[in-house]
Amino acid sequence: MKKSFLPFITIFLLIQFSQAQNHQIKKIDSPVDWANPLMGTDSSPGLSTGNTYPVIAMPWGMNFWTPQTGNMGHGWAYTYDANKIKGFKQTHQPSPWMNDYGQFSIMPVTGKLRFKQEERESWFSHKAEIATPYYYSVYLAEHDITTEITPTERAARFRFTFPKTDEASIVIDAFDKGSYVKIIPDEQKIIGYTTRNSGGVPKNFKNYFVIEFDTPFEVTKTYNDGELSAALESQSKHAGAIIGFKTSKGQVVNARVASSFINYKQAEINLKEIGTSDFDQLKEKGKSIWNKELSKIEIEGATPSQIGTFYSCLYRSLLFPRKFFEYDANGKIVHYSPYNGEIRDGYMFTDTGFWDTFRSLFPFLNLMYPELSSQMQEGLSNAYDESGWLPEWASPGLRNIMVGNNSASVVSDAYLKNGKAFKYDIDNLYEALIHGANNEGPMTAVGRAGSPSYNKLGYVPFDIGINETAARTLEYAYDDFAIYQLAKALKKPKKEIKLYKERSLNYKNLFDSEHKLMRGKDSNGEWRTPFSPFDWGGDFTEGNSWHYSWSVFHDMQGLIDLMGGNEAFVSQLDQVFSLPPVFGDKYYGGVIHEIREMQIANMGQYAHGNQPIQHMIYLYNYGGEPWKTQYWVRETMNRMYNPNPDGYCGDEDNGQTSAWYVFSAMGFYPVAPATDQYVIGAPLFKKTTIHLENGKKIIINATDNNADNRYIKTMKLNQIEYTKNWLSYKELTKGAVIDFEMSDKPNKKRGISKKDYPYSLSNE
Repeated sequence: MKKSFLPFITIFLLIQFSQAQNHQIKKIDSPVDWANPLMGTDSSPGLSTGNTYPVIAMPWGMNFWTPQTGNMGHGWAYTYDANKIKGFKQTHQPSPWMNDYGQFSIMPVTGKLRFKQEERESWFSHKAEIATPYYYSVYLAEHDITTEITPTERAARFRFTFPKTDEASIVIDAFDKGSYVKIIPDEQKIIGYTTRNSGGVPKNFKNYFVIEFDTPFEVTKTYNDGELSAALESQSKHAGAIIGFKTSKGQVVNARVASSFINYKQAEINLKEIGTSDFDQLKEKGKSIWNKELSKIEIEGATPSQIGTFYSCLYRSLLFPRKFFEYDANGKIVHYSPYNGEIRDGYMFTDTGFWDTFRSLFPFLNLMYPELSSQMQEGLSNAYDESGWLPEWASPGLRNIMVGNNSASVVSDAYLKNGKAFKYDIDNLYEALIHGANNEGPMTAVGRAGSPSYNKLGYVPFDIGINETAARTLEYAYDDFAIYQLAKALKKPKKEIKLYKERSLNYKNLFDSEHKLMRGKDSNGEWRTPFSPFDWGGDFTEGNSWHYSWSVFHDMQGLIDLMGGNEAFVSQLDQVFSLPPVFGDKYYGGVIHEIREMQIANMGQYAHGNQPIQHMIYLYNYGGEPWKTQYWVRETMNRMYNPNPDGYCGDEDNGQTSAWYVFSAMGFYPVAPATDQYVIGAPLFKKTTIHLENGKKIIINATDNNADNRYIKTMKLNQIEYTKNWLSYKELTKGAVIDFEMSDKPNKKRGISKKDYPYSLSNE
C-alpha cells in the first residue's frame, strides 16, 4: 500500500501544479509586477537565451542601471549563473556584442578599503534579489549591505543599508581607458567622467557624472592606475574614488546620481529630475510611469506564464532606441552629437541596429507611439546632418556591423504611418535615403556596400571583395521598395518612382529555380558552386539560404510565381520545419551561437533565435493556407518564450524579438513595413485592448481561446464577417473591434481566396 500511495501523491501534485500553471487570470491591475528584467539573462557567448541584462530604467531612458557580475569592460555584464556582484553600473549597452560606452559603477563595501573589482566583489543570491523595471534591490552577503536603486531618465537614487561598522565605504569606479574623479567633501559630492567606450564616438567623448551623498565623508581616497592615494582628485587611465564613514546597524546612506554627455553643469541639471522625491517616492513614480506604458495594452484570459512573458517582452520593447538628448537650463532639447562631437539642438536617439529592429520594433512604435516615433525621425535627420549618413547600427555613433540599408524601411514606414501628423524634415530624410541607397559609405555597414555593382547588375556579386552579398541584395531590394513607397507619398518625379520600383524586383536575380531558393552569383552571372542551402554565412548573414530566401517582404506573390505557384511555395515553407537542423559552419570556422540555438530548438531549419526568418511563419497567408500560420505562431510562442532567465531562444536584440511576441500575441504582425498592412496570425488571449495614442481602442475578443483552440474558425471586424488574411493600419487606428471564434480544428475554407491575400508588389 505504501509503495503505491507515494506515486499517487506525486501524480496528484503534478496535476495540481499543471492546473495552476494553466489557470487563466481574468484581468490584472499592475502589469509592471509581471515584467521580469531577468528574462533572458541566463546566457553566455556560446548560447543565448536572450543575452539580456536586468535594465533598471525608465522607458527609453538615457541611462540604464544594472548589477555588474562580469569583469570591467566585459560584454556579459550580468549573467544569471553568476554568484558575485562587482558593482552597480550605469550602462548604455545595447547588447553584449556591441558592448558598452560611458559606463561607471558604484559599489558599497565594509571592512578594509578595497577598490579593485576582484577584491570588492560580494556573494549574492537570487533569493535575496528583487528586480523590477523601476527598482532593484540585492543583499551583498560579503559586506552585510543591502543596495537599492530607483532611476529617472537621466538620474537615479541609491539607498545603502549598512551594518554596524567603523569601516563602511563606497567605491566609485570610473573605469579604465581614461577617466577622472574629484571628491568635494564640503559638498558631500563626487564628480568625474569616464571615456570608456567600444567605438562609435568622437575623440572628445566623455560621460560626466555627479554623485551627492547625505552622509559626511570621514575617509576620502582616490584611485590612480592601481594605487590608492590621499589626494582628492585623480586623472589617469583608470581613476576612481572611495569615501568612508562609521555606521550603526541599519543605518541608511542615500546617494543621488546623474550624468551628462555634455558637461558637469548639464549633469547637475539632469540631477534635478529627482526633485524633492525621497527614495520611496521616486520608486513609486517609476512604478507609475511603467504601469502607464504597459497598461496601453491590456490582456485578459491568460496563464501566469503568458502574462509574465507578454509584459516582460513589452517592457523590453520600450527601452530602445534610447534617448540621447538632454534638457538645458532653459528646458531646450539639446544633445551631444555622437557623430561630430558638437553640442547641437534637437532630438537624438541611439543604440539600435536597424537590421534587427526594422522588422517589428519600429512598426510597433509607429502603431503605439507615433509622437515618439516622429521624434526619432527628427533624431535621424539630425544624425544625417551631423555625419553625412543615416546610421544602420548606432551605438552611440556609426558602427560597422551587419548588412543592409534598412534605414529606408525605418524612415519610410514612420512617415507613411504617421508622418503627415507631425513636423519633421522628411525632405532631408528622403535625401539621406537616396544618398545612402546609391553610395558606399565610410564603412561597409553604412550606405550600401557594393552599390555600384548592385545598381549595374541588379545584385551584389560575391567576387568583388564584399561578404554576405546575397543577404545584401535581398535587403537592398526591399529597401528600394520602401523608398519607392515613400517617393510616391512625397510625389517625387515619376522617373525616380519607377527606378526604385524596378530595383525592388532585384531579388529575382538571385532566385535559383533548381533549388527554389536564393543563391549567390558572381560578376559574370554564374551561380555559387558548390552550393548547399544549409551553409551559414558566406553569401548570407547569420543564416543560410533556407532562412534568407523569404526576405522578399514586399512581394511574396512574385516569390510564389518564381517557385511555381501556391502549392510549391507552401511546400517550401513546410520543409523549413520538416528538414533536420543540419548546418555548415565553414564560413565562421566553428559553430556560432545562432547555429546552436537553431539546432537545439527542435523546429527543423526554423531559426527564431535570429531575425532573418522571424516573419516566415506568417507567409502561409500569402499561399492560401493561413491555418498553418496559426499553428506555428502559437507553437513558437509556447515553445520559444517564457518569462524566466532562459526566456528567449536567441538574442533579444533591442526589442525586436520581444516585439515579435507582442505583435503575435495580439494576433497580427508587420511582415512588410512601409505598407499599410499587418498579416494575421492568431490571438493568444481571450481579450486584448490596445489603447492608441489618438484615444481610439482596438479590442480583440477571442472568448473561447485556450491551449487547444489555436485556429481561427471565423472572424469579424466591427461586427462584419472578415475573411482577409490581413488588417489595415489605417482602419485599425480609427478604432476597431475584432471578434475571433477559435477552434481546435483548422478552417481550411477561410482566407483561401486570392482576394484575401496580403499585399504584394506584383499585384499592383
